[in-house]
Amino acid sequence: MARLTVREDIGQQYDSLATFLDELRHGLPLSREGACQLLRCPDDGLPALLDVALAAKQRFKPGVITYSRKVFIPLTNLCRDYCGYCIFRRDPGKPGAHTMTPDQILEVAQAGEKLGCTEALFSLGDKPELAFPEMRATLRRLGYNSTLHYLEAMCERILRETTLLPHPNPGLLSAEWITRLAAVSPSMGLMLETTNTALLGPGGAHDNAPDKIPAKRLRTIEEAGKQSVPFTTGLLIGIGETAEDRVDALLAIRQLHRNYGHIQEVIVQNFRAKPGIPMGDWPEPTRGEMLRTVAVARLLMPQVNLQAPPNLSAPYYEELLDAGINDWGGVSPLTPDFINPEKPWPHLAQLQSRTESKGYVLRQRLPVYPEFLPAITARPGLLSEKVQAAADREGYAGKAKAA
Repeated sequence: MARLTVREDIGQQYDSLATFLDELRHGLPLSREGACQLLRCPDDGLPALLDVALAAKQRFKPGVITYSRKVFIPLTNLCRDYCGYCIFRRDPGKPGAHTMTPDQILEVAQAGEKLGCTEALFSLGDKPELAFPEMRATLRRLGYNSTLHYLEAMCERILRETTLLPHPNPGLLSAEWITRLAAVSPSMGLMLETTNTALLGPGGAHDNAPDKIPAKRLRTIEEAGKQSVPFTTGLLIGIGETAEDRVDALLAIRQLHRNYGHIQEVIVQNFRAKPGIPMGDWPEPTRGEMLRTVAVARLLMPQVNLQAPPNLSAPYYEELLDAGINDWGGVSPLTPDFINPEKPWPHLAQLQSRTESKGYVLRQRLPVYPEFLPAITARPGLLSEKVQAAADREGYAGKAKAA
């Protein structure tokens, strides 16, 4: 089907922005050009844009907003990438550098289990042993050949010894490692962040980050699709990209989902400045930019789960519901957001109250979304058994506690 386009000035093609939005509401496919224009719509047009995006969300999953109650497990914060916005990563020997032991991991998981958590979110630096002999020595002491071998073993231990389900974010993966990790986790994730290769250049957010090459990240996401692994990905906005870059990243994700049907969730995450990072003085995305990006993501992908982290948009995070998200992502009653430690999670009772104030029911899901469960549970084995035990009849978290 030929894609419809919108001229540089929407007003030249349509009588007004309102007319264009009305066409979108009634099924006009949103082109790249139109999406870029909507990201630049004037403030007085923002309410109408949000209204159309919200209508699309309601057609997709009406009345319900989900979240995953999790523990955040930073397996290791040693990383060979030096991203300009990251406060999580460390070099060996620097203050705060650590690699968790198996007992520490199990202790956190068991504490989360008591609080009704169903997800163990593993975050870690990308293959730190390739850069640091200290990490290679740590892995030898633990009895593993690589960080990925260690991650695989810890995912399996979580499965065997707790009721939690692992969700790893391990960075770039080969086809073999996607297969191996998919055997011990129902879903996994890798943020695309951006398709702008200029950010790899001098002074860019990724100028010393070999694992942030967009083509390599797209290759990992595609390989997960070939293996039908439920996958979470998304954008990081405000790191030097343009409106066109944001749209191109969304379109790349959309195309992968059209090809393989495996994108279970798209995250729109906003950069937050922090003291001590190279981008500490970088301007943050405005409230309007965030709302526009979420709304455009919803209109480009009306049938995909869309998430934005509430702690990164506090205190106005409930407004994200007006832009078309249907999920809050992982929220922990126990562990901090180690990637953005200065931004605490909202208390789950507050999250529920603000969600209900917008007219929705808040439901706890598993790290894998309900519509992706059948493919997981159809395969025999420990993972299938654990997923079935954790889920209710609708595919949500079956042992959820009240927020």
